[in-house]
Amino acid sequence: MNKAIHQASQEISQLSVKDLLGGSIDYLIPMYQRNYAWGEGEITQLIQDVLDEMPKLSSEGNTKPYYIGTLVVFHKPNTGTYPVYEVIDGQQRLTTLYLLTAYLSHSTEKDSTGKLFWFTRPCVLFESRHNSSNALQAAFDGRLAQGALERFHTADYNSDIINGYALIQRLTPKLCGENGVTEQMLGEYLFKQVQIMRVEVPSDTDLNHYFEIMNNRGEQLEKHEVLKSKLMSQLDEGDYPVLHRVWEACANMERYVQMGFTRPQRERIFGNSHWNRFLARDFDELARFLLLAEENVVPDAAQPLSLSQLIRQRPPSQKENSSPGAQKKEEVPERFNTVINFPNFLLQILRTTTGEDIPLDDKRLISVFDEYLLKKPDAKNRVKKFIYDLLRSKYLFDQYIIKREFSASGDRWSLKRLKWQPSNNSGDYVNTFGSEESDSDANRKILLLLSALHVSTPTMVYKHWLNGALRFLLCSPEVDALSYLNYLESMTRCFVYDRFLAKGEGLDYYDIIYERNAKQKTTRWSEVAPSKLTFGHIANNLVFNYLDYMLWQIHRKRDARIESYEFSFRSSVEHFYPQNPMPGVDRMQEDSLDSFGNLCLISHSKNSRLSNLSPKAKKDYYLSGGIDSIKQWLMMEEQNWTKTEIDRHNDDMIKVFTGDLEGAAKGAVS
Repeated sequence: MNKAIHQASQEISQLSVKDLLGGSIDYLIPMYQRNYAWGEGEITQLIQDVLDEMPKLSSEGNTKPYYIGTLVVFHKPNTGTYPVYEVIDGQQRLTTLYLLTAYLSHSTEKDSTGKLFWFTRPCVLFESRHNSSNALQAAFDGRLAQGALERFHTADYNSDIINGYALIQRLTPKLCGENGVTEQMLGEYLFKQVQIMRVEVPSDTDLNHYFEIMNNRGEQLEKHEVLKSKLMSQLDEGDYPVLHRVWEACANMERYVQMGFTRPQRERIFGNSHWNRFLARDFDELARFLLLAEENVVPDAAQPLSLSQLIRQRPPSQKENSSPGAQKKEEVPERFNTVINFPNFLLQILRTTTGEDIPLDDKRLISVFDEYLLKKPDAKNRVKKFIYDLLRSKYLFDQYIIKREFSASGDRWSLKRLKWQPSNNSGDYVNTFGSEESDSDANRKILLLLSALHVSTPTMVYKHWLNGALRFLLCSPEVDALSYLNYLESMTRCFVYDRFLAKGEGLDYYDIIYERNAKQKTTRWSEVAPSKLTFGHIANNLVFNYLDYMLWQIHRKRDARIESYEFSFRSSVEHFYPQNPMPGVDRMQEDSLDSFGNLCLISHSKNSRLSNLSPKAKKDYYLSGGIDSIKQWLMMEEQNWTKTEIDRHNDDMIKVFTGDLEGAAKGAVS
């Protein structure tokens, strides 16, 4: 628990979700709190966290409570029918739990009126933000049904809350299905077994001062810091500095790892005047490089050097840490944004280097490392190898996995490596493959495919594509563009054809990456299940995004918008011909309406605004030049949009998939 909370708390209550939202207390989100901001990643993670705990039920149906987090509140003087608690911290989770409860209230524990018998009134309110409170009321009333959301995208309703409900509406049945439970089972577990700790601060608390303390000085010890201590306990004292320096260099995921070392260390480990080679062959050689860099001596292969001096070294000053040019270029934290955080990266590396089917869930970080590393008989050697693998993996990650790069002209996906520039005696960032300044064909394709994979799975626990990519990189003595691209394409095909479109259950991610080494099982279109391309049955947005990747290659020279196309977090499946058309527009038969030919991927906010508009009105909306997907762009090229065009477009897209499968099969044979 947050230390500041612990010291200042007056009362701590352990509440089930049912007790929390049962209506006996009002929770007020004050004006100084930001608006609701959770998206698909955070909402998916919350639901998945609950689902992950459900299998732990014992055969008798009893289990320990699952603690989902802390809600920090201030008890305001009574001014109405119910006690009012002002929410100081935890409002994003509270609002999401409210929206999830409102959604599940239509399928669990109903009374004769069709509502949860205990969910009797909206108890989460926003101070002076009537559009937010209105959105929560609409969710409670059940007015946010499928096909009705577009009516609520007005100034009277908060669009972020409406979109949050839409995400819950889409994600909950999908995640329940993937985990083999019903929504009824999820609701029963969520309402009774999931607990939240409500912490009430004293009545005389200066809330402005308290809020500042909590945000600036109340940080709890991170799990990865606990893990670092546990790893260190397995090592000899002389090896502590090696672990510490590697850990600190890798923990900042948004900084290229070379910049986490002093200039002498960097040149020993990554090459003098290069910084883009990894020279250490194992932990001991890495330790020796660090020692040599600190002592600034020439290595003598015949004279092994002790590591104990590392402990006595004074910490490097800021001036020593890098050249002025490198400091200026690198230490701007806003330049790069990574696709994963450090705890998840640690799990990715443990899974990749052990080959074990390790869950990529950072809630289990400590227990997983205990099981697969720290409690092994040869834990000391395993820890040393892991630290070496961690550094090498971060070095490869920085060069070969996309980042979001921010500049004065905007932000884009980038695939770049760090390169030492003799002209200005500093490091700079250049394209990983091909031309250093302008995108080569291979660099562009790899960047597009990696970004398609990333945006299709925003939740970190599902980033199996990253695990496959890291495994390939770690197993490759040299990484060349063609081999890397071929592997990524093969792995993506496996995800699409062997898992998402396969007849029956489909292959598991672990089997695809570790057992089959990303070799396709499906080789012909007749081996897939066409029903998995219809609305409501498409298992993952990668089906759309991989198709767009192929369409980009086919049509990139036809239009500048296609050539410069970039994948983003567009996660709403849109019916181009609307499900619920505006008055005066005919309804379409369901088989054509839900056909893959009538579907495309757009953002949630646009789906809500455009959902019921006619195809012509949607085309007019996009006349300004932007497009959401290449498939959508092809659909908008049609003059009319009737059953005939839908069927033709569907056939054309199937031909793209079929050609991809046939081409991959021929390549495998040759």
